[in-house]
Amino acid sequence: MERQVEEAARRWLADQGVSQVRDGWVSDEEPDVLLTANQVAHYWAGDVFAEDLHAADQVRLAFGLLDLLDEYWVTCEIRFANESAEAPLPADVLWDGYRQRLEAGREAEAVTYSLWVDWFEDHGTSATAFAEVLGNDIDRVVAERSEAPLRRARRVLECSGPVRWTVKELTYRTAMGLPDLHSAVFHGLLASFHDVYGDLEPAAARALLDQLDLPTNTQHLAELRHVLAAGYENHFRSPGAWDDAVRSCS
Repeated sequence: MERQVEEAARRWLADQGVSQVRDGWVSDEEPDVLLTANQVAHYWAGDVFAEDLHAADQVRLAFGLLDLLDEYWVTCEIRFANESAEAPLPADVLWDGYRQRLEAGREAEAVTYSLWVDWFEDHGTSATAFAEVLGNDIDRVVAERSEAPLRRARRVLECSGPVRWTVKELTYRTAMGLPDLHSAVFHGLLASFHDVYGDLEPAAARALLDQLDLPTNTQHLAELRHVLAAGYENHFRSPGAWDDAVRSCS
């Protein structure tokens, strides 16, 4: 499916006079000017949502551009379109696009970065976004233990720091039922403390941390346990707490 939408995006770019060459991209208007994938994303990705297509097809085409270009800016244009005055994008197609790419074997940095800094840091969208990409089906993911959904779970947990604790706690607890996800839960807890917008409840987070089956030499495990035991909620709201923990645990 991803290959099909990627090829559709390539054809759409060709219709705009943009084609891929050995070292980048070129446009018919300036064939001697080499463009990066990031420039292509900035110049053309937004135009997808001006096409005379059903909104669902616009979203699929935009995700095809994301597959083709692997640039975060494409996800920005998707969100801009979702927040436009026209109407929100079809939620089923939007979130299915995220889930598919979170499950794919290829790198998903643009997708996870988009979740982290756009959807999860915004408390107006984080609950819905987190539920759609993992919270709604974490029970099934843990029960079935299929490779692709587990890959999605790991990626979401690791970038879930900004999601409100009340939204993600149950998902964290459920994920702990599968040892394969323990490392991802740990990184989620770590990000919940260190992220500027990170959110956790120290006592509850410490209780989860103590139940994780992790190597004793896991980097930052002792320091995180120390700050949580001391009741600290966030690195930036408690300057110096982490440094104190590093000194205490060294």
